[in-house]
Amino acid sequence: MGSVFGSSAKSKEEIEMALSKVKEIVNSTPVVVFSKTYCGYCTNVKQLLSQLGATYKVIELDEESDGSETQSALAEWTGQRTVPNVFIGGKHVGGCDMVMQKHQRGELVPLLTEAGALSK
Repeated sequence: MGSVFGSSAKSKEEIEMALSKVKEIVNSTPVVVFSKTYCGYCTNVKQLLSQLGATYKVIELDEESDGSETQSALAEWTGQRTVPNVFIGGKHVGGCDMVMQKHQRGELVPLLTEAGALSK
């Protein structure tokens, strides 16, 4: 049967492959939200981006076959293990609190516009 850790242990290769995939998505898409379908904080960020009229890509980690590896790769790359994990213009913005703070300070719309996710 294998050990208790068995298939749940993520190999370095799996995480490296996931990290490569994550970086490719982040660098080719103006706004990316790594999310989970049941996460209320993720829903808040997606609703805000939609209300602002931003174009964005959502990766629902709980629906991806390599979602666990992707989340580990994100944690390794950004130091953030939680979702949502948001990138704008190829740069890591953070989670829900950071996105909301940027919006309250009037910094989010210019970031989205500069990234090409909002039309001027």
